[in-house]
Amino acid sequence: MIDVNIISIAIIIIIFFLMLLASAIKIMAEYQRIVIFRLGRLLGIKGPGLVFIVPIIDRAVKLDLRTRVIDVPKQRVITKDNVTVDVDAVVYFRVTDPQKAIVEVQRYDVATSLLAQTTLRDILGQQSLDELLSKREELNKSLQTILDQGTDPWGIKVSAVTIRDVALPDEMLRAIAKQAEAEREKRSRIIIAEGEFQASAKMTEAAKLYEKTPTALRLRELQTLAEIAREKNLIIVPSGDIGKVAGIAKAVNKKVVE
Repeated sequence: MIDVNIISIAIIIIIFFLMLLASAIKIMAEYQRIVIFRLGRLLGIKGPGLVFIVPIIDRAVKLDLRTRVIDVPKQRVITKDNVTVDVDAVVYFRVTDPQKAIVEVQRYDVATSLLAQTTLRDILGQQSLDELLSKREELNKSLQTILDQGTDPWGIKVSAVTIRDVALPDEMLRAIAKQAEAEREKRSRIIIAEGEFQASAKMTEAAKLYEKTPTALRLRELQTLAEIAREKNLIIVPSGDIGKVAGIAKAVNKKVVE
């Protein structure tokens, strides 16, 4: 008869070997790589697919090669013209060299985030408020270039940096609103002045034409009188010899009295 203790020990040994076998087999997706250290020394990079490691002796570090997003916390920046603004940004990066990302830097994602915060304050602090608001695309490219150069020794590729929001103090918002209103008022006055200038130029040309052709001036006067005559309770006195007009009016009045 088989001893129960022997069976128990056999079951434990089988379970142990199954656990070792499970820990020795790694399945890597297409976008994953595994960095293997054997007794502390770098053995190499493996994946994707089925990867075998030696349990206990080997240590495996898994990395994701897909593009990752870092939401840079809001940073308080003092611009070149001494305006305090709160700026936050988004950084897109991915691991291009898994070996460097593990060996050259501790926690590459945290290091990239901290470098992005420092770079954001340094670069934006060299700009004026107007440049910060109007040249956002250029600043994004400049930040991306500097961050990419800084993370290249870590095997990290920064593909894009986007300044997401620039928060201004309330008093600065009011000042900008007043400035915009003044700019609109200036443009409005310029447009009105240009309109008056063009109208006066046309009227000058018309006066010169009427001066050459008095008949046209008389016809225009009659047309104006016809338009005015449409209004009620109006007395129209045509231009010309006012004494003659007054004499005609006096004669008509005398005839009515007789």
